Amino acid sequence: MDHDHRLSRRLFAGAALTAVGLVAGGSIARAAAPARTAGGPLGPFYPIIRPGDDDFDMTQIRGQTGRALGRVIEVTGRVLDRKGNPVSGAELELWQCNAAGRYAHPGDVATAPLDPNFQGFARLMTGASGEWRVRTIKPSGYDSPIGWRTPHIHFDIKGRQARLITQMYFTEDYATNSKDALYNELGEDAVTAMAQQQEADRYRWDIVLGDS
Repeated sequence: MDHDHRLSRRLFAGAALTAVGLVAGGSIARAAAPARTAGGPLGPFYPIIRPGDDDFDMTQIRGQTGRALGRVIEVTGRVLDRKGNPVSGAELELWQCNAAGRYAHPGDVATAPLDPNFQGFARLMTGASGEWRVRTIKPSGYDSPIGWRTPHIHFDIKGRQARLITQMYFTEDYATNSKDALYNELGEDAVTAMAQQQEADRYRWDIVLGDS
């Protein structure tokens, strides 16, 4: 059984136990606090020059008629504190490579082409219930100085008191996730950095900060 399937089964079992676990006398136990989302490195391609358009739709740049190449996906979620409470007004910055595996960054020496219609960076704010949403394209995997990087999106999340830098991965990429050194460093915590595929092009990922 592969690493990601073991994690998925462990997460399901743990969630079921905390949700319906019984205490003496038959009363329902209080659900355990959600696990904090695993952190990750900022990476070398944090944008130096911010694009003029940084809204939630990364598939089109304001003022241009073209659309980004690749499979369009939507990711939604909530930012929560360690007690499971929503964190409203949290700021999320996210950036990623395009569908060819290239970042719009002067430090990326990859020979894959840039996509002039791909925004590549977004800045979001959570709503009253901690919700956020982004429309983007599924990033490609790519070779790097540290080996193969599986598809991922970089996040920098700032709550009221806490900050989390992390990378979001995709459950369906279990074969290439297991080849990624940074993913493997997360160990059993990798499940907290995993977006769950709900429909063909829709994903869900809730982010749990520390004391936020």
